[in-house]
Amino acid sequence: MGTLILPEEQPALQLYKYQKNWVEDDARFKIAMFARQCGKTFTSTLELALDCVKADLAGSRKRWVILSRGERQAREAMNEGVKLHLAAMQAGFQAYDYEWEAGIKALEVELPNGSKITALPANPDTARGFSANVLLDEFAFHQDSRAIWKALFPVISKPGLKLRVISTPNGKGNKFYDLMTGHDDGWSRHSTDIYQAVADGLPRDIEELRIGAGDADLWAQEFELQWLDEASSWLDFELITSCEDELAGIPDHYTGGMCYVGVDIAARNDLFVIWVIEQVGDVFWTREIIARKRISFAEQDMLLDDVFRRYRVVRCCMDRTGMGEKPVEDAQRRYGTSVVEGILFTSGSKLNMATRGKEFFQDRRLRIPQGDNTLRADLHKLKKITSNTGTPRFVADSDSNGHADRTWAGFLAIEATDIGFQSENIITGRPRRANTLLKGFR
Repeated sequence: MGTLILPEEQPALQLYKYQKNWVEDDARFKIAMFARQCGKTFTSTLELALDCVKADLAGSRKRWVILSRGERQAREAMNEGVKLHLAAMQAGFQAYDYEWEAGIKALEVELPNGSKITALPANPDTARGFSANVLLDEFAFHQDSRAIWKALFPVISKPGLKLRVISTPNGKGNKFYDLMTGHDDGWSRHSTDIYQAVADGLPRDIEELRIGAGDADLWAQEFELQWLDEASSWLDFELITSCEDELAGIPDHYTGGMCYVGVDIAARNDLFVIWVIEQVGDVFWTREIIARKRISFAEQDMLLDDVFRRYRVVRCCMDRTGMGEKPVEDAQRRYGTSVVEGILFTSGSKLNMATRGKEFFQDRRLRIPQGDNTLRADLHKLKKITSNTGTPRFVADSDSNGHADRTWAGFLAIEATDIGFQSENIITGRPRRANTLLKGFR
């Protein structure tokens, strides 16, 4: 473990070797991959705090901007990183929250001599709006990473400005992958997987974490820092994270609008899942995902009844394959066949649902919870393969987190939105138009 001496003879902060190497690397452009929960944001914000404190003591000023994936991540970087470091160094500072521009909140600290650190969500416009040293936090998960990069890099071209980029991997289709795998381009690159972090002293039980992760792809990407082959994955990680939003998946944010529900039935080893989405304009927001394992059909009925009580359910699509026949009949008896539809999982119906589901992701018409690694892994594990006869089919490895059960519940909820009539039909009571003819041509 290395020792880093703080300004004004403050007590030394103990850093692990990989953290010390990162903080003390003064390259103008540097980039790092760290395994999850190895302190990449905490360590990176330490460099920013040190830089500003040293400048303040010397009578000069430094300006840093942290561009994070969303407002929650920006707040964490500021409150659990920058402010903690400044307080530990007994550096006086003023903290501010303000509106950077319409709908975008910024957090800022200012030191006595005028040095500043600002944290805010990243997008191409915010990336364009300043001239400062920059930290891109979890850059592989930023929406429009390439557009952000195009807007940002010319801004930091002024001599002396520094750029730091940190993240865990997120597939190969983003700018972080391009930067991290480059060579002979002036970038200083650091990489610390879970094995190296533990070897350097980080107190983690690797085997316990691996078993607890319960998903080989998740472990390979988040802890071993592998660039996963996306060729056969139906939904790649970049596509999944592009639809994430910190406001999704929170029932309290339900606005009372029309809701669509997907239910994947299971009673033994797989998960029973209810996925609820609410239509807000032309976007469908995930309000809740309920996942249970080895519960009785009676408990499943109770969970579905509770969803119908709390949400304005317009249509519910349920998996009626095998053991799903009776739960579907029971739900139709309670809520009507015009509201509850049973979907028999066949090669054709699964292809239709998966295709329409992917289109929702590609068009960014769906919002899903942010930062839910279990959900990400579930969505990513679904793979499309082609049989010897040329027939496409979908497969997913079964593990402790299910058999892509959340994914199919989500696709069923999206299927439920295909009711072939506009919102006003519900209000006026005009009859629904069946969309049967279109279903075979999606």
